[in-house]
Amino acid sequence: MTQPPEKPSQQGGFGAPQDPPPQGGFGPPQDPRGATPPPPAQPPAAPPPPQGAQQGPPQTPPPPPPQGAPGTPPPAPGYGYPQQPGPYGQPQQPGPYGYPQQPGPYGQPGPYGQPQQPGPYGQQQPGYGYPTQPQYPGGPGTPPGGGSRSPFKGKPAMIIGAALAAVLVIGGTVLVVAGGDDDGGGKKKPVADRSQDTKPSGSDAPINPGDGEGDGNAGSEDLNEGRQAGESKVLWYKEAPDAPGSGADAPGMWITDEVAVKAAYKQLFAYDVADGKVSWPAITFPQAICAASAQKTSDDKVFVAYKEGTKSGAECNQLVQVDLATGKKGWTKEIPKGELFDSSLSLSLNISGDTLMVGRSQSGLGYDTDSGDKLFDKKRYSNACFPTAFAGGAKLLSVASCGAGGDDEHDEVQELDPATGKAKWTKKIPKGWRVERAYSVDPVVLYLTNADKKQWNVTTLKNDGTARSQVDVDESFAPECGWAILSRDLQGCEGVAADANTLYLPTEAKSGANEIVAISLESGKEKWRVKSPVDDSMVPLKIDGTDLVAYVGPSYDAGGRIVSIPTGGGAHTPKTLLQNPQGAADVENGFFSKAVDWVDGRFYLSTTRLTGNDESKEKLMLAYGK
Repeated sequence: MTQPPEKPSQQGGFGAPQDPPPQGGFGPPQDPRGATPPPPAQPPAAPPPPQGAQQGPPQTPPPPPPQGAPGTPPPAPGYGYPQQPGPYGQPQQPGPYGYPQQPGPYGQPGPYGQPQQPGPYGQQQPGYGYPTQPQYPGGPGTPPGGGSRSPFKGKPAMIIGAALAAVLVIGGTVLVVAGGDDDGGGKKKPVADRSQDTKPSGSDAPINPGDGEGDGNAGSEDLNEGRQAGESKVLWYKEAPDAPGSGADAPGMWITDEVAVKAAYKQLFAYDVADGKVSWPAITFPQAICAASAQKTSDDKVFVAYKEGTKSGAECNQLVQVDLATGKKGWTKEIPKGELFDSSLSLSLNISGDTLMVGRSQSGLGYDTDSGDKLFDKKRYSNACFPTAFAGGAKLLSVASCGAGGDDEHDEVQELDPATGKAKWTKKIPKGWRVERAYSVDPVVLYLTNADKKQWNVTTLKNDGTARSQVDVDESFAPECGWAILSRDLQGCEGVAADANTLYLPTEAKSGANEIVAISLESGKEKWRVKSPVDDSMVPLKIDGTDLVAYVGPSYDAGGRIVSIPTGGGAHTPKTLLQNPQGAADVENGFFSKAVDWVDGRFYLSTTRLTGNDESKEKLMLAYGK
C-alpha cells in the first residue's frame, strides 16, 4: 500500500504535506468516490508506479465473476449490493473485496500483488506488504485473489479475482453492470442491462418454518447421518421463504442466549438456539426489508427498515424497533426526506450506546433507542462536507465527502458523541483518498483507496483521531466485504478482527491452506502468523478473551471447523473447538452468501441474499453444536 503524505506521529492524519506515515491498508475498496456501484471497474494499465508505490486492483471494466459465481446480480440494490456467493463457498461478486486490488494509497506496492504508486503521503515506501500484488480499490477488506477457497464463500468477495458488478441509476432506470464477453485479454467487458421489475416468485411463507414437523434437514436428508466421533452435529437447519425472481435481501442475524433471529425478504424469523423450534411467530412487513442494524441494544432490541412501496424508486424509510425476546414491535418511525439529493433509497442503521444512527445518502439522524425520540441531525457542515456513511458499536463514526468537484475534494472522518452528535475529533483524509471500510471502530482501523493511483492503505487512528500506524506487511490479504451500492457500508466486512493492539487479517489462499497474520497497531509490522490446520482457508471471526476465534471452511471431504488461536506470547497453534460433520459439508458450503457467528459454543450460518431461484429451495440458516 502506499504511504500518506505525513508520518503518523506528526500530523496524525492523512493529507498533511509532511513525511509519509507507515504504509498500510489492505481491504477491498468500495464504491469509487462519488459513485454508487459497489465494485470499481478495472482501470487501464497505469503507468509504472513511483518507487515504493503500491498498486491495487485495476478499476476499469470489472473482472469476470469467479467461476461458478451467480450471474448478474439482482437489479435492485438491497441491503447494500445484492451479494453473491463469497468466501463461504459461493462465487463472489465484486464487493469491497471483490474489486481488483489496487496499489495502496500510500504509494507502495499493493499488498495484493501489484506494485504500488506513491500515496497521498508523498513518499514512496513499501506498502503494507504487498509490494507486487494488486490492491483492492473497492474498500477496506478487499482481499486479493477471487479464486481462493475462502471459508467465506458465498459473500461478495473482496478479492481481486472476484467479478465486479455495478448498479447504476440513470434517469430513474437501474442498470446492472456485470461481466460480459471476453475482451480477448482474459477480462470481461462490462455489460449494462436494464433491470426487470422485482416480482415475488411464490408465497412469503418459509418452506421449513421450524415448527418441529419435518424441519432440521435439507428435504428428507439426514445431515447428521454417518457423523463421526468428535464431530459436531447439525442442531437445526432452515430453508428460506420464496423471494422475487430478481432476488431479495436477507440482512441481519442476531443471536441471544435463547433465540436466533434472521431477516429474509419481508420477514423476521426466530428460532430456539438449541433445537430450532419457532420462538415467536414470524413478523411479516408490508414491503421488502431494505436495512437492518448490525448491532443490538443492551436489552436485545434491533431495528429493521422496509420500503415504502413496490416501485423501483420506493424509499427505504419505514423504521421499526423489534424485541428479540418476544418478537413484539416497539416504536415505528417514517424517516423524513432529506434535502435535495439527500436520498433515502438506501439506509444504514447503526447502534452506539443508547443511540440509533440512521444514515441517508448525505446526512444522518440520531434517535433514542428506547423512546424513538429524535436526538440530533448530522447534516452538511463546513459548507461543503456531507456525511455519507456511519459506523456503530463501541464508538460512533461518521465519514463525510467534502468539496466534491473542487480543488479541495477529500474525505473526513469524525468520532461523534452518540448523545449529541457533536464531533469529538475530525481527521482530514488526503485528496484522492476514499475511506471505504472501518475494519474496527475501537480502535479505529480504516481501509482507504485511491482510484486514480490504484492504491490502497490501512491506517489506525489514536483516540484523538491522529494517526497511530499504517499496515506494513508484504502479503496478499483477503477479508470478505459485502456490497454497498447506494451508500458506503463501512462495517460490511467479514474475516477481519482487531483487539486493542493487534489487527488480524487472512492471507489469500491461492492453493490449499492460507494464514492469519497478526499485525501490530503500534508499528504496522507483522507480529506473528499461523497457518490453517487443513488445506482450506481460515479467517478471523472475533476476539474471545485472549484468544482469536477463526473459521476454517468446509471441503469436499470434510465439514468446516471453528478454532481458537492464543494471541499472547508462546505458540499460536490453532485448537479445534468445533468440527462440523462431513455429511453436512455440501449444505455448509452451498449458501448463496453467508454471515457467520460463534456464540456460546454454537456456530451459526445464514444467507445474506436470496437469489429468487424457483428451481430449488434456498437455504436460510444452519446451526451446529455438540
